[in-house]
Amino acid sequence: MAARTLTGKVVLITGGAGGIGLATAKELVARGATCVLADVDGAALAAAAEQLGGSATTVELDVTDLAACEAAVQEVAARHGGVDVVWANAGIATFGPLASTDPAAWVRTVEINLIGVHHTIRAALPEVLRRRGYVAVTASLATYAHAPGMSAYAATKAGVEALCNSLRLEVAHHGVDVGTIHPTWIATNMVLEGDQELDAFARLRAAMLPPFKKTYPVQRAAADIAAGIERRAPRICTPRFVWAAHVLRAGLATRGFTWNLRRAAPDIERRFADEAARRGGAAEASASARVREQLRERHPVG
Repeated sequence: MAARTLTGKVVLITGGAGGIGLATAKELVARGATCVLADVDGAALAAAAEQLGGSATTVELDVTDLAACEAAVQEVAARHGGVDVVWANAGIATFGPLASTDPAAWVRTVEINLIGVHHTIRAALPEVLRRRGYVAVTASLATYAHAPGMSAYAATKAGVEALCNSLRLEVAHHGVDVGTIHPTWIATNMVLEGDQELDAFARLRAAMLPPFKKTYPVQRAAADIAAGIERRAPRICTPRFVWAAHVLRAGLATRGFTWNLRRAAPDIERRFADEAARRGGAAEASASARVREQLRERHPVG
């Protein structure tokens, strides 16, 4: 079989204006791909395009709008001749015990992380089918390991894995491959803002045991993901220990694996309640300031 190559391939990346999306786009461009960055943040998109230089194009996109996703794909196909790879990477993280976290923030997490993935894939699939291409979706270590305070995020990441497992069987006979991407904690705004701004989240992170508590450089994840996209892998785990979580997933919810999180849960609950009281409500304690602002702009939270 001929070696896989990204040379000349058009890769559409949602959530591409920063974090793992942008870092991986740089790796993909180095491997010969043409990357199109899509993101809801127009200013961040412009800055990202400058970093990538003349090889990148951008499109402002809210993945919760199916019609907008379809229009974006049509625009990309008209400009570049088609789409070979679609990577549904856009996502947010909200935090808090289910009984006390902001309900609107919980629902919005599902709308972006799960329904937005559906919209992205559904819009791009005709082009990807035509090019016998590849569908990638950002899942997480949280697909396998479900921590207290992360019910919305974990539900969406388990959900996109299930979506992809079904889709993989549906499109295999068309020559299309489907992959899920499973990073652990990566040094992006999503993780660093939680550590710095959300006391209950920081308590969760402190309670975790090695290797689950360590944060890895974004460049490490980007190299692993780019290599996985190039070989059209069905599952990309970064770093490699996440493969063990995949293999051992049935045991990760048992008391033997979760004793430390069970012990920390009452303190996480108390800290979240204190933070909500101090800030003026659950909405203020459920996400970082940057994410709260995004939620207010597009879907009032409170």
